[in-house]
Amino acid sequence: MVILMRRGVVLAGASVLALGVSGYIGPEGSVTAAQQRSRPQPDPTTQLPERLVTHEQMLEWFEEQKNWGRWGPDDDRGTLNLITPEKTKAAVALVTEGISVRLYHFPDPVNLDEPMPDTSNMRVLNRHWIPGQDPEATEIRGAALDAISFATHDGGNSHIDALCHYPVKDEGYTERPQRIYGGRPMMYTGQGCMGGASIDKMGPGYVTRGVLIDMPLLKGVPYLEKSQALYVEDLEAWEEFSGITIGSGDAVFLRTGRWARREAEGPWNYGGETAGLHASILPWLKERDIAILGGDAVADAQPSGVAQHNRPIHDMLIPMWGTPTIDNGYYLEVAEVAARLQRWEFMVSWTMMQIPNGTATPFMGLATF
Repeated sequence: MVILMRRGVVLAGASVLALGVSGYIGPEGSVTAAQQRSRPQPDPTTQLPERLVTHEQMLEWFEEQKNWGRWGPDDDRGTLNLITPEKTKAAVALVTEGISVRLYHFPDPVNLDEPMPDTSNMRVLNRHWIPGQDPEATEIRGAALDAISFATHDGGNSHIDALCHYPVKDEGYTERPQRIYGGRPMMYTGQGCMGGASIDKMGPGYVTRGVLIDMPLLKGVPYLEKSQALYVEDLEAWEEFSGITIGSGDAVFLRTGRWARREAEGPWNYGGETAGLHASILPWLKERDIAILGGDAVADAQPSGVAQHNRPIHDMLIPMWGTPTIDNGYYLEVAEVAARLQRWEFMVSWTMMQIPNGTATPFMGLATF
């Protein structure tokens, strides 16, 4: 039996721990009623008896659904193993129009005095500069050379989470050791993930079938409501609408309209309040045996409505299934092309930046029709 644990995140000098629907609880371990009321609340449908997923149910699913040992005791790729040569060749055959569009968003520049609420969540300065040159200069002498810096997990940066990113922990323990995908000890140091399943061990890159789930299109809205939870019937309605059945080795991209809302209404703290998948879809999604799951925010509905699991989709996919997740994907352009062509499947390709012991890689995927 396993339970989910979270690493402490230092924000303004205080250590906080994510505990799902109850929000973020400080070192004192208490939340006032006023603080609770001011926080985003989960979609009310998540609390209906027929929808409710409990912590105990999550623990049962962990044991029933985990892929530990499926590809050997030392596997670092998880469900990326499902992208076989045959799967890749079948994906290449989907290219008939020769149209490629991006699936990624690059970090926005951030003014650290007034950071945007959906970016720079690690308080790392996003910069683009010409080393050795006066930033006010209007002319650069010699060859043009530039440099950039950004946080891989920045809220505006599309990235693939490594399988060491989310740990699990043996029930009954209150301190480390924690475990990552495969049941190996989690070993984080200043140099990253030292216990395996880091991004540089997950393969050089992949080509497979991509499937877009365009929920705003299905529901006839420009973007979903904040915190709106999506259920199995929503996914099955999309399959019927699109004529596509999600299957083994697919890369699935969930569009909720995060970027369309941001363009229309401005940035907001999507990490605490965004539309996404409810935990009850997990058994259904496990049967489909997908290779990777992408969201235009995070794939989880936020707040999740599941006690002790702030992001139950992440909790299950990364450490238990070995399924990488893509956060902050950009699906506006692919949605436009797919709607015009009336095709929501395509060849998708991406590389894995070989960051030594990295917890993620920037995602710069292309959809090709």
